[in-house]
Amino acid sequence: MDPKLRFSTRVENYVKYRPGYPSGVLKTLRAGCGLTPHALIADIGSGTGLLAELFLDFGCRVIGVEPNVEMRAAAERLLAKHARFTSLAGSAEETGLPPASVDFITAGQAFHWFDPPRARTEFLRILKPEGWVALVWNSRRTASTPFLRAYEDLLNAYATDYAQVNHQNVEADERLIPDFFGGSFQEATFVNVQNFDFDGLLGRLMSSSYAPEAGHTNYIPMLAELHLIFESFQKNGRVAFEYDTKLYYGHLTRSS
Repeated sequence: MDPKLRFSTRVENYVKYRPGYPSGVLKTLRAGCGLTPHALIADIGSGTGLLAELFLDFGCRVIGVEPNVEMRAAAERLLAKHARFTSLAGSAEETGLPPASVDFITAGQAFHWFDPPRARTEFLRILKPEGWVALVWNSRRTASTPFLRAYEDLLNAYATDYAQVNHQNVEADERLIPDFFGGSFQEATFVNVQNFDFDGLLGRLMSSSYAPEAGHTNYIPMLAELHLIFESFQKNGRVAFEYDTKLYYGHLTRSS
């Protein structure tokens, strides 16, 4: 499936059930990069605006660059109260932004969908001299609790292309990041947790592009297994999704 279309039918669940980003991301960029409310940020692969909102609440101007029509429309609706937000149809490889125009480039839960060499060229084009790049993921823990181990087993059993998507996610991209920055960069990790009742757990599952939807042969048995997992591990009617929010930030090295 074209990465730019993968989430077209997932938008409602994505908005409701995907995790936001912890305040530690903002604090780290303030301390390590001198981020101020005066910064202009290009949030690439901005989706429904989860990461953009963190910077908008801080006072920054944010241009959300998103190729998926449905995701972009959701961000425009959800962030309409923010006068400093601009929505733009574009991609990491062709943002449509002017040269040397932004102070920061951010990408939340998106870098693994980019073409890294082409995105790097585009980022260098639109960044101001000494501009910064920050790549962020909410990396779901897969084995830290019995519930999360069972949920991982469910994905491996029923999801359509989970193994492929998981391989190209942050675990694989951690090998690409040094080349992408082209030099030194910094890392930080933060704990992030969501607590769900069953409806929330189902919504979180269906926000994933690899979860089979109604009509697929795996859909009904997957839901039955999800019920069993929830009933086995819920405490007071809720289960916990644990994440390590990973942040990579630095300058992109320019050719001499």
